[in-house]
Amino acid sequence: MKTIRVKVKPNNRISGLEETGDGTWIARVKAPPVDGKANAELAELVAEHFGVRKAAVTIKSGAGGRLKLVQINA
Repeated sequence: MKTIRVKVKPNNRISGLEETGDGTWIARVKAPPVDGKANAELAELVAEHFGVRKAAVTIKSGAGGRLKLVQINA
């Protein structure tokens, strides 16, 4: 089990996930922050990057904000 801190930037033209120097990850998602669409895309992006199923990715805190703690169960 791994927990990462992610700063989400919605409404981007391209999706991507990158790690910064301080250990925080920046997630750029195409989806708008409406009705959980950005959170769903974030879960897919994290699952793809870490090679796990989407069901193994959980947003532990910050579901309504831009800074989130995401738990990855391998």
